[in-house]
Amino acid sequence: MKFQLKNILAVMAMACALFSCSKEEENISGQGNIGLEFDNVFGSADLILNTQSNVTSQGETLKISDVKYIVSNIVLTKEDGTKFIYPKSESYFVVDESNTLTHEIELEKIPAGNYTKITFGIGVDKAQFDLGATGQGDFLTKAQDAGMMWSWSAGYKFVLFEGMFTSSTVTTDTMFMVHTGQTGTNYNYTEITLDLPSKAMVRTNITPDVHIFADVAKIIDGNNKILLSDNNMGGMGAMIMGGANLPLITANLNGMFTVNHVHNN
Repeated sequence: MKFQLKNILAVMAMACALFSCSKEEENISGQGNIGLEFDNVFGSADLILNTQSNVTSQGETLKISDVKYIVSNIVLTKEDGTKFIYPKSESYFVVDESNTLTHEIELEKIPAGNYTKITFGIGVDKAQFDLGATGQGDFLTKAQDAGMMWSWSAGYKFVLFEGMFTSSTVTTDTMFMVHTGQTGTNYNYTEITLDLPSKAMVRTNITPDVHIFADVAKIIDGNNKILLSDNNMGGMGAMIMGGANLPLITANLNGMFTVNHVHNN
């Protein structure tokens, strides 16, 4: 009986040793890629430009014609808390609803690991802008081509949100334009941090795809409720490009983005 017990214990010890070795043999090293897919929605509905009637909690109906925003300064956080800062010179992108080629951002040369958080900016940070026009690399031209610049002196548009609206007081289709960016002493750049619902397992042979929903309703209908009707300028429509509403809209952006799921394949 004692002999049998010794044999059983020996087998168990060997199995544990082999199991430990097999765990250690997953050598997470090297580099891989990761995709960030930005999927614009309005509430629970996929966003359709120009034809879709979208009703806010304030009873205004929007037909959205254009949504663009600048994504920047991407930081990935591993499960052990260590961070990978994506190279700043390569970390500026325009997401344009009308251009499907811009909806997915592929980040390259990411250290292999299990990532659980992502942080990114909306807009161009002031430190980058202060480098001057020559310090922007090719992103300045990309932003200009995408209509995401007012002018160099006025700076970048961080978010562009446009279309037509009606309300109880504005009964005919009326244009609206919401642009965020630097206004006076308010720079209106903000950073978003999102928890991933499951690990993004970056490997040399695995490229995770992080599917991010961007609820554009939140731009004016988040924690801060902005009525387009209150900003209607008659023949010019509702225009929000500065003033007290812009910091409120910038604060709303923190509730605009959620990670729907992560694919590891």
